[in-house]
Amino acid sequence: MAENYTIATNFVQNIVEEDLKNGKYSEGIHTRFPPEPNGYLHIGHAKSICLNFGLAKYNQGLCNLRFDDTNPTKEDVEYVDSIQEDVKWLGFDWEDRMFYASSYFERIFELTIGLIKDGKAYVCDLSPEQMREYRGTLTEPGKESPYRNRSVEENLDLFMRMKNGEFADGERVLRAKIDMSSPNINLRDPIIYRISHTKHHRTGDAWCIYPMYDYAHPISDALEGITHSICTLEFEDHRPLYEWTLEALGFDANTRPKQIEFARLNLTNTVMSKRKLRMLVDGGYVTGWDDPRMPTISGLRRRGYTPESIRDFCDRIGVAKSNSLVDVAMLEHCIREDLNKTADRVMAVVRPLKLVIENYPEDKVEYMMAENNPECPAMGKRMMPFSREIYIEQEDFMEEPPKKFFRLKPGGEVRLKHAYIIKCEEVIKDEAGNIVELRCSYDPDTKSGSQHNSGRKVKGTLHWVSARHALQAEARLYDYLLMSDDEENTSDFLAQLNEKSVEVIENCMVEPSLAYTAPGNRYQFLRQGYFCVDKDSTKDKLVFNRIVGLRDSWAKAKKS
Repeated sequence: MAENYTIATNFVQNIVEEDLKNGKYSEGIHTRFPPEPNGYLHIGHAKSICLNFGLAKYNQGLCNLRFDDTNPTKEDVEYVDSIQEDVKWLGFDWEDRMFYASSYFERIFELTIGLIKDGKAYVCDLSPEQMREYRGTLTEPGKESPYRNRSVEENLDLFMRMKNGEFADGERVLRAKIDMSSPNINLRDPIIYRISHTKHHRTGDAWCIYPMYDYAHPISDALEGITHSICTLEFEDHRPLYEWTLEALGFDANTRPKQIEFARLNLTNTVMSKRKLRMLVDGGYVTGWDDPRMPTISGLRRRGYTPESIRDFCDRIGVAKSNSLVDVAMLEHCIREDLNKTADRVMAVVRPLKLVIENYPEDKVEYMMAENNPECPAMGKRMMPFSREIYIEQEDFMEEPPKKFFRLKPGGEVRLKHAYIIKCEEVIKDEAGNIVELRCSYDPDTKSGSQHNSGRKVKGTLHWVSARHALQAEARLYDYLLMSDDEENTSDFLAQLNEKSVEVIENCMVEPSLAYTAPGNRYQFLRQGYFCVDKDSTKDKLVFNRIVGLRDSWAKAKKS
């Protein structure tokens, strides 16, 4: 488990401390992270992972990983594998406590037989449309199903026939018998079992009836000895059903799980619905669940985010009782802070402009000393080749610059970082009038770090790469996938997708020290931002994803 991860004080931790103080759970606390394997986890799930595993670690308790695999029509082994990878990557360990709701299908079925015998559940033949009609509204009570008062014997017979596959999907359901006039719609005789002749990824064709999530979840919690069942705020109205289920099935009131709700994560410019994320994948709007624009944990990992930065983000946003919208700039701030301390600095020119130093010897190559990370001297230094022809950024030259433009201009001087001061002598253009090359001169007495340095100073400093030694690479520059700040208040989120959420630049030039880099390695491209080597990268073609730019709008806003 993430050794340096501690949970911040919050209302959930306060509840846990009070329960431990009162001796409610004598064997310590036991939490669980219960994903449904119907998609990839996203940054919102990371918050839940950090909370559940963090609470267990902080209170010397245990945390299970449990797959709530009760809906085989949407589940897949691919999702099960990805979830395990994501939890481990974030730095948490369930040890030998990985479970599946499907492992309890037989036990849940047995408990349900007891529920029917106690007259607390019945088989209903209403169609889905009729059931909605009978359910009532928030202001009007529901009506009882005409099948509500079937005898125990008839219900047992029909339920067994449901199990044996005698009925088609949707033909019958099993409902809890609670209260059709309850102000809480979740208690108006909810469905607890439905028929689905679908092959399950673990149990195969052994079952054709499956318990509903709201029914299987509390039972799974109780069977595993969970003490605190922590879920997001949308399940607050479901808590009475959670408690009814445990009470109706006879679980000990003194030791059964306690459901606690916390506010889910809502992030600006970010799609946070698993259903909508699936739409993006299935509709081809992104390249897959791990597309670097996606807020999935796998997407963030591929983009270049670190587990440390995500845990830091989850710690900073805290755990609240009411929903709020968090600025995505805060997440970006966390990765900048992490990579500022750990990422090597390298020279990379994203949009190259050729520059020839006419008074520099044609065959001469010098090696300039450059620190790998000024924030961490222990990361050492490297030697960078310098020659007569170099590349600089197109945006670092302007033929007719505004005032206070301190980069290169005709007749102007700048320092090349770790190298010399140069002066622009001539601008070369093609037939269309586009600038294709700069001719410059250099002052040999201005070499950085040299004891013979003249000490002459200029205001502008540019990064560069030697044209002879540079490696051509592809740079993928990412922007927000969603133009709208708040996804939840966007009626048609597909219409709010940013058509310019990625820009691919094929002829980026990078320094030769990156020749043997590997996917997942992260760097700061000087003056450009933080970049990560993508999984598409090969020895013959390097591919870099921009993780985040250098400008930190969240830190700036915090100071103002």
